[in-house]
Amino acid sequence: MKHLFITAALALVSLPTFADEAQHFAFGEPAPAAKATRTVEVVLKDIAFEPKSLRVKAGETVRFVLVNEGKLPHEFNLGDKAMHAEHQKEMVAMQGNIFTAGMNHEGMDHGQMDHGQMSQGGHAHGGGNTVLVQPGQRAELTWTFRTSAPIEFACNVPGHYQAGMVGPLTIE
Repeated sequence: MKHLFITAALALVSLPTFADEAQHFAFGEPAPAAKATRTVEVVLKDIAFEPKSLRVKAGETVRFVLVNEGKLPHEFNLGDKAMHAEHQKEMVAMQGNIFTAGMNHEGMDHGQMDHGQMSQGGHAHGGGNTVLVQPGQRAELTWTFRTSAPIEFACNVPGHYQAGMVGPLTIE
């Protein structure tokens, strides 16, 4: 069992290594916080975001400060509907690790692992457009928005998107 856990932990660590190669999406790409022209606080509650919708301008770099006031781990993920559907499949595959990411389990402190783009209180995975935030924690995601596209911000922890933890992000 211990070997299985170590294998799973190593697989989890290897997933986000491609995040170091900043992935570019049609609607933009990750950016350093120092480039932000605006900061927006987003509160993650159990099955809700506050605010419920967001507006940005094309060319703007926004630093999102994410505060999880809920009792469950939540994610802040930028993407279109198809990207969210694909990411939800990945999240189901790593579901057990979502709840243990900040806990010390069998001597391994997952909250201290380098998952590519780490941020305080959470970890990024994928192409830099996502951060997972544990209950009571804060994290950040900074993004440069390029062109207008129909995108959403969502929590893709299994079942959360379907329960309504999603909102429109309008790029003007």
